Amino acid sequence: MDLVEDLAEPKVSVVAACAALGVSRATLYRATAPTAPPTVRKRAPNPRRLSDDERQAIVDVMHSPEFVDQPPMEVFAKLLSRGVYLASVRTIYRVLAELGESKERRNQRLPHPHVKPSLTATAPNQVWTWDITKLATLERGVFLHAYVIIDLFSRYVVGWMLAAKECKHLAAQLFAEAVARHGVEPGLTVHSDRGSAMKSDTLAQLLATLGASQSFSRPRVSDDNAFSEAQFKTLKYQPDYPGRFTSELHARGWLEPFFVWMVIAWGKLSGRPRRRIVLNSEARWDVAALF
Repeated sequence: MDLVEDLAEPKVSVVAACAALGVSRATLYRATAPTAPPTVRKRAPNPRRLSDDERQAIVDVMHSPEFVDQPPMEVFAKLLSRGVYLASVRTIYRVLAELGESKERRNQRLPHPHVKPSLTATAPNQVWTWDITKLATLERGVFLHAYVIIDLFSRYVVGWMLAAKECKHLAAQLFAEAVARHGVEPGLTVHSDRGSAMKSDTLAQLLATLGASQSFSRPRVSDDNAFSEAQFKTLKYQPDYPGRFTSELHARGWLEPFFVWMVIAWGKLSGRPRRRIVLNSEARWDVAALF
């Protein structure tokens, strides 16, 4: 451009100089024009923008004891029901986001790791494991419920019950009778999964009164209650298992000899002394002496 300016002296015209160098006049004028500072346009303030006092009012309300753990939608609705319009829900979220408080505001329960249960028994009546299994009936969607308690050391069925439903009161009744029947001393551990009857306050209070403690499987881990699950598989895989029962009497008549057979079979396999089995007058297994 300095060369163009030299040629643009009175001896040579600007047009001739630019033509000789192959440069347009616009380029010459743009390069030689004085540089003006860029013009910065000031944006007009938004009339709806929150003032500092309005922003602080939102923060104070959201930090108040009444609303400190409530989401903006609930705060907005409660204030509006009182005839108070603080700001829109979106504005409240935006103010909280600037403070890093736009996430969950309610108190969160800390994660609770579930430890794998470790069950060991060196003698009878130290650890009992129990569960409830459903028995299908001929009526679709209707089931009977078999409550079964197993002694971990001997694998004996120390108590069982057949009922039309799963109930915490029936579970407590079954344990009260089983503990009284077997003369269990305080210190018993009762293991189960996390079903509603197993986790009920009714059963927990009973076991605490009897001096027994509770142990639970990890959530959704059936192997933690493997002894009861295996016993139920043995029950339902018997060659003569009906599959569906016609009535509660039918189910009870099939379960009684099965549990007697379990006592005999496990006693032979383990070599442990078996309890006495009595036949009643109808040539049916009498389990009263067993359970």
